[in-house]
Amino acid sequence: MSDYNVVKTKDGKLTDSFSQAVSDPLPEIALIDGDIIAYRAAFSTQDGLPEDALDKTDELIENILQDVFFNPDRADYEVFLTGKGNFRYDVDETYKAHRKDTEKPIHLELIRNHLIDQYGANVSSGEEADDVIAIRATELYPNGVIVSVDKDFMQVPGIHFNPTKGEWVWVNDWAGLVFFYTQILTGDRADNVVGLHRVGPVKAAKILEGSESEYDMYHRCVEAYDGDTDKVIRNAKLLWLRREVGQVWQPPQEKEGDSESQP
Repeated sequence: MSDYNVVKTKDGKLTDSFSQAVSDPLPEIALIDGDIIAYRAAFSTQDGLPEDALDKTDELIENILQDVFFNPDRADYEVFLTGKGNFRYDVDETYKAHRKDTEKPIHLELIRNHLIDQYGANVSSGEEADDVIAIRATELYPNGVIVSVDKDFMQVPGIHFNPTKGEWVWVNDWAGLVFFYTQILTGDRADNVVGLHRVGPVKAAKILEGSESEYDMYHRCVEAYDGDTDKVIRNAKLLWLRREVGQVWQPPQEKEGDSESQP
């Protein structure tokens, strides 16, 4: 198995190697994770006035557009927020259960409404904003760029920009699958998805090392879970970001030539 096949840039500047990796043209539409913007603006102005919260929101959006497009006046972007309902609760009612009693910042709702009214934010229903972003990125591929600090997007092939680090990342199909199956093994503490005991990214990489197809990675995960297929499938359904409307993850089927499917 190859390492994660990503190309990173420093200081928010595009490099020749990045441009060659993604091929021209560079992304035309920024898909902005509005949940991250809303919480960041709200927490940073927790002790401030409502207008401070709105100014901070505008500042964060403007900075993103400047970093991604270098000229905000010519930017094309879409903002996404998580709304009500999540199909993952039907898969496992404990999903994100540890967050239920977490107190939300005081200006959060004001900021969310501002993102809807001023930036036309798309509010998800029955799924997370992450799902809608992943679906949209798949539709636009390779002409969209996902703008977020959320590591979960590393399973989605395409161009990514981390506005906090000023870092661009290119994820190919294989790298996205490796990240996804690594998460199945390690779990995701932030979302209350339990993985294998004492298995982190290093041990997960050893388990998946030498895989030649997605089918191979899936069965290595089942073996690592001592044959508990239900647990693997549950984790996968919780962690997978949709690429189509209404999609629910299903185990891969072995295909002819699978041994030659990884780059």
